[in-house]
Amino acid sequence: MYKMISFIVSPKATGYNRVILFIRIFWGLLMITHGLTKLNHFDELATNFLDPVGLGSRLSLIMIISAEIVCSIFLIFGLFTRIAVIPLLFSMMIAIFIAHAADPFAKKELAVIYAVIYALLLFTGGGKFSLDNMLYKKIFSKK
Repeated sequence: MYKMISFIVSPKATGYNRVILFIRIFWGLLMITHGLTKLNHFDELATNFLDPVGLGSRLSLIMIISAEIVCSIFLIFGLFTRIAVIPLLFSMMIAIFIAHAADPFAKKELAVIYAVIYALLLFTGGGKFSLDNMLYKKIFSKK
C-alpha cells in the first residue's frame, strides 16, 4: 500500500520521471520536425515570415528554426531543460496570441497544447532521467 501511495504522490517516483522523460523526447522530436520543415522551405518563408518583435522576417525565421531544432535537442537530452523551454514557450505564445490571434481555436489548438507541455516542463524540469540531473549530482555532490 505504501508503494502505491508513494507512486501516486511522490515527485521522486520512477513513474513520474518516466513520464517526464517520455514527454521530453516525444514533444522534442515533434517540434524538431516543425523546425526542419521551416528549414527546408527557408527561402520561401524568409521573405514574408511573421516578425513579431521587429527584427525582420529573415532573422525571426532563423530564431524560430534555431529554437525549434536546438532547444528541442536540449529538451530531448534534458540538458538545461528549464532554459531550453523558454524560447519554445515564447514561440508558442507568439503563435497563439499574434500569428493565430484572429483564427478559431481549432487553428491554434496545437500551439496551445505545445505551450501547456512547455509550461509544465518549465516547472518540473528534466526529471531524474536527464543530463540536468546528472550535472546537478556532479556539481553539488562535491560540496
